[in-house]
Amino acid sequence: MFKNKEKYSNFIKSEAKRLGFLSCGISKAGFLEEEAPRLEHWLNKQMNGQMSYMENNFDKRLNPTLLVDGAKSVVSLLLNYYPSEFQNQDSYKISKYAYGDDYHYVIKEKLKELLASIQENIGEVLGRAFVDSAPVLDKAWAAKSGLGWIGKNSNLLTQKVGSFYFIAELIIDLELEYDNPTTDHCGSCTACLDACPTEAIIAPYVVDGSKCISYFTIELKENIPQEMKGKFADWAFGCDVCQDVCPWNRFSKAHKEPLFNSIYEILSYSKKDWIALTEETFRIVFKDSPIRRAKFEGLKRNIDFLE
Repeated sequence: MFKNKEKYSNFIKSEAKRLGFLSCGISKAGFLEEEAPRLEHWLNKQMNGQMSYMENNFDKRLNPTLLVDGAKSVVSLLLNYYPSEFQNQDSYKISKYAYGDDYHYVIKEKLKELLASIQENIGEVLGRAFVDSAPVLDKAWAAKSGLGWIGKNSNLLTQKVGSFYFIAELIIDLELEYDNPTTDHCGSCTACLDACPTEAIIAPYVVDGSKCISYFTIELKENIPQEMKGKFADWAFGCDVCQDVCPWNRFSKAHKEPLFNSIYEILSYSKKDWIALTEETFRIVFKDSPIRRAKFEGLKRNIDFLE
């Protein structure tokens, strides 16, 4: 059994590394004072589009102590997903995070193991794991714990590895040693604003989610607005443009997680193959993929819109 905050924190970080996480940072659980007015403004301007779930649990989204009884610490973790192989050039584009198995399940298993290890080595620690599936402001907590800064494209950026990683949290009732935020290194760069095909980045650090290609191709359930025709640059599921052009992503390195290895069809399919895709093949090939979220009908809608 460990007996002080520094040892607890060092143990958690070493276990996170053992489990394959890119990095781990820790911050004190409490109300996100700076983020509250930003979130309220973003919602009031309806930049969430039809993502109505963003309007729910406003208070919980800003305060993890309302999500986990007795919460004292937010343990933020990054898991790299940058691929070693990329799609066929003659293909509809799929966001890199969706090349392999669904990250929700992959990361949730790692977080369960991390929490079990904490309980085994530190003692009776209660907490919950979160992977993009509850009202938690992942990027805000990761930035607060020093894992990077929130860039002009609203993604978490780091100098050493860019931004192609998932963010997850363990919120626990254990007091730990807390990390400090890092500084912003976007400088005068406007690459992401200049490159966004639909001009969804309406100002530095402000993304109108209702104009984003990822929103249209994944979240939107009805027809894509005709005024967007010709602006999608062949993206059929998600969009990586604002990350691809970010200078910090020159430092991205291929992940080492076998479950994120690319599905063969994603790498090899041509546009003709995507057009010919049947519902049965979709169910078999993408049964463990994040692409399931768009459903077969949604993916076909997206491809038809690109034609």
